[in-house]
Amino acid sequence: MKPLFRYFAAAAAATAGAGAALHPWLALAAENPSAAIAAATPSDVDAAASTPPPVSPPAAASVALKPVQITVKALRLNEARTGIQTQTGASTYMFDSAAIAAMPGGENVPLSQVLLQAPEVAQDSFGQFHVRGEHNGLQYRLDGVILPEGINVFGQSLDPRLISSVTLVTGALPAEYGLRTAGVIEVQTQSGAIEPGGSIGLYGGSHGTRQPSIHYAGESGDIHYFVSADALRNQLGIEMPDGGSSALHDRTQQTHAFGYVEDVLDVNNRIGAALGSSVGAFQIPNRAGQQPTLGWNVNGLTTFLSANLNERQREITQFGFLSFQHATGPLDWQTSLVGRYSALSFWPDPVGDLLFNGIAQSASKRNVAVALQSDAAYKLNASHTLRAGVFVQRDDSVSQTVSQVLPTGVHASDVPVIIADSSTSVEWTRSLYVQDEWRLHPDLTINYGARIDNYRAYSSGHQLSPRLNMVWKAAPATTVHAGYSRYFSPPPFELVGAQTLSKFANTSAAAAVTLARTPQAERANYLDLGVDQTLTPGLTAGADTYYKRSHNLIDEGQFGAPIILTPFNYARGIQYGAEFKLNYADRHLSAYANLSFQSARGQQINSSEFNFTAADLAYIASHAINLDHEQRITASAGASYLWQGTRYGANVILGSGLRSDQVLANGSDVPNGTRLPYYTQVNLGASHDVDSERWGAFTLRFDVMNALDRIYEIRNGTGVGVGAPQFGPRRGFFVGVSKDI
Repeated sequence: MKPLFRYFAAAAAATAGAGAALHPWLALAAENPSAAIAAATPSDVDAAASTPPPVSPPAAASVALKPVQITVKALRLNEARTGIQTQTGASTYMFDSAAIAAMPGGENVPLSQVLLQAPEVAQDSFGQFHVRGEHNGLQYRLDGVILPEGINVFGQSLDPRLISSVTLVTGALPAEYGLRTAGVIEVQTQSGAIEPGGSIGLYGGSHGTRQPSIHYAGESGDIHYFVSADALRNQLGIEMPDGGSSALHDRTQQTHAFGYVEDVLDVNNRIGAALGSSVGAFQIPNRAGQQPTLGWNVNGLTTFLSANLNERQREITQFGFLSFQHATGPLDWQTSLVGRYSALSFWPDPVGDLLFNGIAQSASKRNVAVALQSDAAYKLNASHTLRAGVFVQRDDSVSQTVSQVLPTGVHASDVPVIIADSSTSVEWTRSLYVQDEWRLHPDLTINYGARIDNYRAYSSGHQLSPRLNMVWKAAPATTVHAGYSRYFSPPPFELVGAQTLSKFANTSAAAAVTLARTPQAERANYLDLGVDQTLTPGLTAGADTYYKRSHNLIDEGQFGAPIILTPFNYARGIQYGAEFKLNYADRHLSAYANLSFQSARGQQINSSEFNFTAADLAYIASHAINLDHEQRITASAGASYLWQGTRYGANVILGSGLRSDQVLANGSDVPNGTRLPYYTQVNLGASHDVDSERWGAFTLRFDVMNALDRIYEIRNGTGVGVGAPQFGPRRGFFVGVSKDI
C-alpha cells in the first residue's frame, strides 16, 4: 500500500496546522440515546455545555453513563453529517445491515449483488451493473466522502460487512452530486459507538468457494473503531463463457480489508480516518473446442486448443481518507483528504493470443488520485438551509503495453515482433456548488442551486449546471417529488487510453480505422417525476419516471483481450423509462418487488473510433441504435421471514436481456439490433442464531444460489464494445458459520 500512503501522507502534510475551535459538552443522556438526540436542539446542547450538573453522580454511575454519553455524541454527529447533504427531490433506495444479512448469501455476496435488488439496476458481466440505462457513471461515497474512481472492473472494493446502510441515489440529483450522476452509492460504515461487537466466520460450498472472514467494532473511551477482512477463493472468478456446470481456467483469489477509526472530541467535533484494500488475482476463463480462424502462423504453429489458453489479470485498489467534522448551532461542515491507488495488470498467452487475436499484449495501468473535499450546511432560519461545497482532485495515470504482433505486407513473417507503448498524463478536476433548501410550506420544499465543474486532462471542459428539485406532501400518505438537473460528466480519466496506432501499421494488429479522437465530457438535461404512497401501515408503493437527453453520451466497451474498459462517445443520446416499487415490513416479515421499463439509444460514435469497424461506424452515424447495456424490462423481488428463531430469505432477479448484434439475411448485421433471451435467477437462504452455553453465540446459514439452475446468457460476445460471451452462474450450495466475538 506504499504508493497510496506516500501520496496520502504528502497531502496530509500540506494541510497540517489547520485548527478548529473545540467546544466541550457535559450532559447526562436519557435512557434512549436516539430519543435524547431528537430532543436536544442546538440551544439545548449549548445550555448543557455551559451548565454542569449541580451534583456529581457516584463513580459507578459515571462509568455506566459514560458509554451512553459517547453514543449520544456519535449519534448527534452522524445526524449532522447526514444533514450536510440533501437528497431532496432525488430517487432513493436504501438497504441496512439487517436487510443485507437477511438476503441469500448475506454479507458474503459482493455489494453489486445487493444493489441488483434495487429498482432499475441491470446485471452485466465482470461484476458490473447498470442504473437507468447508463453504462457506468457511478459515484461511491463513504460517510459522505467521495471515493475517487478506480481502474478495476471485477471484484468489489467495498465489502458488505463494513456497511451499516447503503443507499442508491439516482434521478434528478441536487447540486452536491456531480461528475458521476447515473447513481450515487452512499455507504454509512459500521461504528463501535452504535453497534459494538463482531464475528469471525467461514463460508463456502460450490465452485470451490472458501471465504473466511472477520469483523469487529469496538470503542476505547471517545475512540470508536471498526475493522473487517476476508479472503475469497473459488473456481468461478469471472462469468463462464459457455454456460457449463463448471468453469474452465477460472480460479480467483481475492482479499479485502477495511478499517475505520474516529475520535469524538466532544459533542461538536470529531476526527475520522479510514483505510481500505482490495487485491484480486483472476484467471481469464476459456471455452473448450475452439481453434484459431484468422489464419495466422506463429513460428510454424497454426493450431491451438482454446482450452489451453492461459490469460491472467491482477487488480489492486487501495483507498483512504482523513476527515474532520464540526457541528454546532446552525452550522455543520466536514472536510476530508482522500487518496486512492488503483492498478491493473494483464498477462496474455503469448502464442494462443497471437493465433486467436493477432496480438498478444501485456498491459499495465496505474492511477493515483488525491482529493480535497469540503461540504457545509447552514440553517439560516426555519425556512432556508444553505449548502455549499468544493471538491478538487489530482489524478496521475500511467499506461504501459508490450505487444507481440506478426509483421504483414512486404515484411510478412511468422516470427513475432515486440511493440512497446506507454503514456502518462495528469488530470485536474475542480468542482464548486451552492444551493438553498427552501421550505415554502410545511408540505412543500424546494431545493435550488447550481454547480460548476472543470477538468483538464487528455481533453478539457467546464460547465455551469443548474439544479431544481421539489418535494410535495400532497396528502398525509402521498409524497410527490420532481426535479430538473443539468449534468456534466468528464470521461473516466483512469480508463482513457493513448495507444499509438501508427506503431501497429503493417502488422497483424493494424487498426482498420485509424481515427482516434479523444473522448469528451458528456453534457445532459435530466427530468424526473415520482410519487410515493403509503397504502397501509407497513405497506408502501412508489412510481418514478425519467427522461434524459445528452450530447457526447459516454459509453464504455471491452476491446481486445485485456479486461480493461475503454470509454467512447455517442454524439447524441436519449434515455427514458419508468419504475415501480412495492415494500412491506412488519415484525417478522419483510418483502419488496420492483419493476422497471427503459429505452436507451445513441447515435454517431465520435471518439475512440479505431476500436470499431468501418461498417459499424457508418451504420451508427446514420441510425440511432440501442445501447449495448439497455435492458428493456428489469425486475427484482425478495422476502425474509423470521420463524422460531430461523430467518428464511429469498430473492429473484429478472431481465429481458442485454443487447446483441442482429444478423440479417444478407449476412450483414445491425449493431445492438436485438436482445438476448429473458432470464431469471432465484436465490434461497436460511440462517439461525444459536446461543450455546458451551460455545457461546454463533450463526449458521445455508444458501442456494440460482436454485432453479437456469442457464442464461448475460452477453453472447456480440454488440458494440462487447468482447466475449458470459453466462450467469449455475446452481450452487453454500454453508456458513460465524461466531460472535
